[in-house]
Amino acid sequence: DMETVTRIFIATLLLLAFVAISSTAQAKKQTYIVHLDRTKIKTAYQSLDNSKPWYEAMLNSIADVSSQEEDGSEATPPQLLYAYETVMFGIATRLSSKQLELLSKIDGFQYATLDEELISLHTTHTPQFLGLEKGKGLWHASNLKSDVIIGVVDTGIWPEHPSFQDRGLSAIPSRWKGACVKGTKFSSSNCNRKLIGAKFFFNGYEATVGRINETEDFKSARDSNGHGTHTASTAAGSLVENASLFGLANGSAAGLRYTSRIAVYKACWSICSIPDVLAAMEQAILDGVDVLSLSLGTAARPYYRDYMALASFQAIANGIFVSCSAGNYGPSKSTVSNTAPWIMTVGASYLDRSFPTIVKLGNGQTFEGSSLYVGKGTKQLPLVYGKTAGGQGAEHCIAGSLNRDLVQGKMVVCQRGENARTENGEVVKMAGGAGMLLINTENDGEELLADSHVLPASSLGDSAGKAIKKYMNSTKSPTASIVFKGTTYGNRAPTLAAFSSRGPNLVGLDVIKPDVTAPGVDILAAWPAITSPSELKSDKRRVLFNIISGTSMSCPHVSGIAALLKSKHKDWSPAAIKSALMTTAYVADNKGTPILDVASGSSATPFGLGSGHADPERASDPGLIYDISPKDYIYYLCSLK
Repeated sequence: DMETVTRIFIATLLLLAFVAISSTAQAKKQTYIVHLDRTKIKTAYQSLDNSKPWYEAMLNSIADVSSQEEDGSEATPPQLLYAYETVMFGIATRLSSKQLELLSKIDGFQYATLDEELISLHTTHTPQFLGLEKGKGLWHASNLKSDVIIGVVDTGIWPEHPSFQDRGLSAIPSRWKGACVKGTKFSSSNCNRKLIGAKFFFNGYEATVGRINETEDFKSARDSNGHGTHTASTAAGSLVENASLFGLANGSAAGLRYTSRIAVYKACWSICSIPDVLAAMEQAILDGVDVLSLSLGTAARPYYRDYMALASFQAIANGIFVSCSAGNYGPSKSTVSNTAPWIMTVGASYLDRSFPTIVKLGNGQTFEGSSLYVGKGTKQLPLVYGKTAGGQGAEHCIAGSLNRDLVQGKMVVCQRGENARTENGEVVKMAGGAGMLLINTENDGEELLADSHVLPASSLGDSAGKAIKKYMNSTKSPTASIVFKGTTYGNRAPTLAAFSSRGPNLVGLDVIKPDVTAPGVDILAAWPAITSPSELKSDKRRVLFNIISGTSMSCPHVSGIAALLKSKHKDWSPAAIKSALMTTAYVADNKGTPILDVASGSSATPFGLGSGHADPERASDPGLIYDISPKDYIYYLCSLK
């Protein structure tokens, strides 16, 4: 039975785990995630004091004997952040080293890990690019009728957005156990038949980082960042006509499974804390979601220390499909995160849609770039870079590095790498610059990411950057101009994004990661009404939809596809859905040639592409699936050394 499988899973991980507890007493408290034996702890502490929850009784038992630290200072009681009974059995708590030592002596203590790493956050045209057609196949009305609930762990949601309107949806399914929790500028009335759950988790963040800055974020499920609103609408946003960003990428916006219900679990603030993400995943399992979408992750680590892996195992053991982003640290090798074999790990690729620019130099050379700027193009402007633009850091356009006298009314060349891409443009604009050419490093290669710049600006590949520098060194009066071409379709696609994290999977070399790739570059989806498209405070523009890039964008595409497959094949397990997606993924582009890796300019390998690019319609009828039970994963864990 499932309980036995879970116990075996935990026991297996314990055989792999190494418990490291400092012998040096330190009064300073730190956050620990503590694994406990369910039977021993509940037997001991529920029978000890039935009036209190087991975790409170247990912590009280060590507080009574730790009233004074070894240095003589008065000890404060342990601070409970969360108690977990589904994703694992244990607690997240703030302890001094003496309190940890006392806790480790309790019968039922298994191991504790220090919470020392914070988790990082990693569509008009995309459904059509993926082969979905209204009224046909997976988008046939009969398949869209069934209730599927997608849980999104992220930065929250902007509930008033038209992507989350519930027109035409039936009553909330009776099996749903979730709720909409009241918070700052968020109440139960913000939920509807589309957005059926909204909860938020901040204890871990506040214990590690400090109090939430409520002038910049909402202490509720409401999203001020944009990341969560974007990912939720990509997976399951309702159909919205005439969606665009300043007229770019115009069309009907729809989530991949646009009739799905959405449940939001806000566990990410300025960053995401592992205890908060664990609590969010636990609540999603208890509430009854069918798919879990997590566009976030940490560096790869052994599974017994990988809390995304631990929590995801319990999700799939409860029949919940888990989709996670691969990370944005490509093209470097072995940067892929979310490496557990039961997780669907998604890389990012380009669509056949782009937002091109033409950059022309004074010597007649032209280069194609990319931008979401929609104003007029520039005339030929004097071109400056590095020492001709300012002092130290001017080549990267770091704040304060540009000299107004040198850049006023000119085109400034900025090298990527030191700050956010739109921040480069902000620095140039504030210094009086009239335009910007943002050039890639060698590591970025020919990647062309489009951004909502605050002045005329274009991204350019590494080869163009080198040519521009060579030109500038060859003439006393270099110039450049930019022309903006709007939206184009029909490019060679898909191609693998250079930023998409790569294998090999260092945790288990025999498990290739990522699993598949999906659209993750220049994706248009819903955006909060208070957040600028450039994500800069100085930018006063506001939009309904925004275009951004990352494996964070590709992950919810696969979450939505999984929801479509779950509708058609109600008896399929999470592993069956994963198998169908992987065995039907394709590796040739729309020109019939092998999918290209933008980073290298050559064919993508399985360490970047996984099994290939996701194909929803083919996955709905794969012919053969390889099903795996939770017990099979345990056999795999037992084979690890």
